[in-house]
Amino acid sequence: MLHFFEKGQGQALLFLHGFCETGEMWRHYADSLSTQYRVLCPDLPGFGSSPINHPITCLEDVAEQLEEWMDALQIQHPIVLGHSLGGYVALALLERMGDRIHAIGLLHSTAFADDLEKKEMRNRVLIFLNKHGASKFVSSFVPQLFPENRREELADAMAHAIEDGQRSSLEGLLAYTVAMRDRKDRIAVLQQFARPKLLLAGTVDGSVKIDSSRAQQQYFTHYTELEGVGHLGMIEEKEKTLAVVQDFVREALN
Repeated sequence: MLHFFEKGQGQALLFLHGFCETGEMWRHYADSLSTQYRVLCPDLPGFGSSPINHPITCLEDVAEQLEEWMDALQIQHPIVLGHSLGGYVALALLERMGDRIHAIGLLHSTAFADDLEKKEMRNRVLIFLNKHGASKFVSSFVPQLFPENRREELADAMAHAIEDGQRSSLEGLLAYTVAMRDRKDRIAVLQQFARPKLLLAGTVDGSVKIDSSRAQQQYFTHYTELEGVGHLGMIEEKEKTLAVVQDFVREALN
């Protein structure tokens, strides 16, 4: 069973965290949204307090475990929102569950597969992890997710993100790196889904380039860019990101 926390009642909102993150990253969002909705924030297997009980060879494996977890908790027709890796998992879940998902939101994520440059970067990550281990990787990886010109200003948030990331298992980091590298393009899955779809992008995101986000905005019903924001809008611009999510959920339910 996945470790998770939940708050509130009503329409289910499922938040999926990214690579080197845990469900805790959504605490502020859960506090704000739980006055109206049932907010669920799991740790994906291999991160935080969720162990890897079944081998993860691809993102479909993670989606399968999430579906079983949702069935056990009787979560029906959730609105699924995922950050980065969480967005990739959300798309795998969408392919699996289709219209049993009410709406989907990708935050600093993409429906495109990795290009050659990104695949090579993933391979370098695998080499680094095998050589130096999880802790040293997290300490070097997480700060790069923040815009360089705001790292001093966001030092406390960055320290917290590193601490959270240190709860990632080496086995999990290796498995997800391979799964992300080898994941397929899911634009067709998005196109076939006729319900509300959100893409939130940061104009200075170093992980999901803004040009890539703009190239796929036509496949979403809702598209928002955060000016001067990197890969972590939910931390860098907490209230703006929350407002985007609130508006999307409200419109998705109308």
